[in-house]
Amino acid sequence: MTQPSSSTLPVVAVRDAQRAAARSNPGGAGRRRTRRGHRSPGASIALHATLLVATFVAVFPIAWIALASFKPSGEVGKLGLPTSPTLENYSSLLGTTDFTRWFANSVICALFTMLIGIAMSATAGYAISRFNFPGKRSLMWTFLVTQMFPVSILIVPIYTIMSALGLINTHISLVIAYCTIAVPFCTWMLKGYFDSIPGELDEAAHVDGLGPFGTFWRVILPLARPGLAVTAFYTFLTAWGEVAYASAFLNTDDKYTLAYGLQILVPRPPALPHWDLLTAAAVLITIPAAIVFFFAQKHLVAGLTAGSTKG
Repeated sequence: MTQPSSSTLPVVAVRDAQRAAARSNPGGAGRRRTRRGHRSPGASIALHATLLVATFVAVFPIAWIALASFKPSGEVGKLGLPTSPTLENYSSLLGTTDFTRWFANSVICALFTMLIGIAMSATAGYAISRFNFPGKRSLMWTFLVTQMFPVSILIVPIYTIMSALGLINTHISLVIAYCTIAVPFCTWMLKGYFDSIPGELDEAAHVDGLGPFGTFWRVILPLARPGLAVTAFYTFLTAWGEVAYASAFLNTDDKYTLAYGLQILVPRPPALPHWDLLTAAAVLITIPAAIVFFFAQKHLVAGLTAGSTKG
């Protein structure tokens, strides 16, 4: 019988020792794995208590507003379930204010901001990701630097530009202003997402006869649905809840958006706000955002994490 060489004797000895230890203590590795993943009862209770507190803090304001919207005006500030639920707050809001007009104006501004923002962010992000051109690095830095300025600083120069173009008190001015907020961030995000799509797909499309735009439209965009969903959600919310530009650019009731029009329900002191109407409006305002989130939610996680690593 062939004897192991002297060079393999230490390896064989170590292997035999490991096997003997495993036979003598067969449950040792399993117990080590159990101990490593084991959580004590106290730690488990503390974890679940923290999760319950965090859930309560997040859900309570929303639940309180939703319940208060069904209470009579005299009970809005009280905790608990409504004693006599009523839809009077909703009927008063829709019947005595211009809520429906403000709602329509907000929907128009948000939809156009979303569509234009997606188009500009997707094309710019794809160009930056795939092509080398003069000023590419400067363009990327420009997109990044614009995010460093607060809205309060940008209102004056943008207002001056809109006034020179004759766009004050129009919804077009709001759409342009909202795109200046959303497009730079979304371009950076989509650029990272396009970087994660293999460039070999572009080469294969070119071999099949597609040009740059055909490749982008027919090959890349279908693969970029998660990133586009995040872009759509972000641009919609940017326009839906914005109030600074709306208060600066709009000056007639028929042009107000929701965020600015609802300020009418908060009169100057010593008069008290119309909490009954505000709670009903708060519930109705969440409906469009919830609809957009419903259609985009299955892509949100993939879209937010894509681009964090390349390859």
